[in-house]
Amino acid sequence: MALTKLPKGGLGTGSVSTDQIEDGTIQNQEFEDGAVTNAKLADSTIANAKLSNSSFTINGTSVNLGASTTAQAGVDWQTVITSNTTMVANRGYMVNTTSGAITMTLPSSATIGDTIAIKDYAETFATNNLTIARNGHNIQGSANGSLLSTNRASVVLVYADATKGWLFIDEHNVGSLVEDPQYVTATGGTETTSGDYKIHKFTSSGNFVVSNAGLITPAGGSTDVSYMVVAGGGGGGTVIGGGGGGGGYREGKVSGQSPWTASPLAASSGITMAVQTYPVTVGGGGAIVSGYNNAPNKGNDSVFSTITSAGGGAGTTLSHNTAPIGQGGSGGGSAYNSITQYAGNTPPVSPPQGNPGGGGENGPNYAGGGGGGAGGAGATGNGSSGGNGGAGTVSHISGTPTTYSAGAGGSGSINNNQPGGTGTPGVSGSGMRNSPFVAATCGGVNTGGGGGGKSNGGPGPNYDNSTGGGSGVVIIRYKYQ
Repeated sequence: MALTKLPKGGLGTGSVSTDQIEDGTIQNQEFEDGAVTNAKLADSTIANAKLSNSSFTINGTSVNLGASTTAQAGVDWQTVITSNTTMVANRGYMVNTTSGAITMTLPSSATIGDTIAIKDYAETFATNNLTIARNGHNIQGSANGSLLSTNRASVVLVYADATKGWLFIDEHNVGSLVEDPQYVTATGGTETTSGDYKIHKFTSSGNFVVSNAGLITPAGGSTDVSYMVVAGGGGGGTVIGGGGGGGGYREGKVSGQSPWTASPLAASSGITMAVQTYPVTVGGGGAIVSGYNNAPNKGNDSVFSTITSAGGGAGTTLSHNTAPIGQGGSGGGSAYNSITQYAGNTPPVSPPQGNPGGGGENGPNYAGGGGGGAGGAGATGNGSSGGNGGAGTVSHISGTPTTYSAGAGGSGSINNNQPGGTGTPGVSGSGMRNSPFVAATCGGVNTGGGGGGKSNGGPGPNYDNSTGGGSGVVIIRYKYQ
């Protein structure tokens, strides 16, 4: 039942307190314009509960009525930035690139209306560019970062949605905002090119110096390099000795980027570069040892960045048939007085860097075992011949298919004058034949091939010397344009 309208002055000042009015009883239309003043209320206030809303929202934050807050007008400008920074929504950044290029990274999460402003503080963006890293968001609808490369540039970005991401709504003194692809840039070794790829071949130790680590955010850029690291091959043994093992073989190909054929042993990823100098070690082959029945030499390790390939195991001799001599990237073959197959892939890595060597024949005819190779194990010596060396592996990383890390053949039997085991021509050595005399051969330079096994006796003053393993090689390949 409606109340009879009260005449003006019908209620005395302060006669109605707020707790006497039920929530929602009095609507706006019940009041004559200007009829209720603070003086007509008991305590000059109306409790929040008596109002239809008890708070308001500013910049996405709820503020209770009666509370206080600071309202930011526009973006909140920060002190001058001189280093890489992850930005915060609704802030402005004056960026000083006098000392070098700077990357400003957008927030990892964003809400529609979030705003960021950037200004070239020192007028140096043309000399040292400013990169805007997208941090998982699109910029102008594209999954690429942006680049500010003109002096006095200033931009304002506002977040729209997941499709368009951050949009430029205000641009001054800017050129193209699309970030150009950046590629690895480096020097070192002997440099060649194959299409859009640069190849650095190290035939001796040196430095791979990276001056630009690249950027993969724009389509087509690069940050990773493919690699092949081959260690030195093991020297061959004497006194019906085993063939030297191939140097450890390790290869990695950048997935989906390089149009060339890697070996079956290649890992499916390369190495991510940083701007720095990477020492490169190219391992020498097991050196020739003078004199009768002396311990032969293993090959030496090759190293690039986090990749180490182990030197090939030596082919063993009559008096030096031990694991420390025979084991390596690929194992060396055993001399005639041992049937041991010395292990390859030592120390173990994945994919494996090599295979075991073959055992020797311990009578009645005697022959040395073949050294292991990256592509297969060495064969066991027998009365017909010395053991053949294990196969190497083929890679096109240099632009030309080339075989590396093959094992060498072991020495042939001297009792029935059978031939030595075969190696891979141009890569690893072959074993000696006593009669008619055929000399054992060394491993090829920069192939990682093992040296062939030798017998005892024969022509020439250096007959009792061991054979040498082939030196290693390091090849690095990457997209450069």
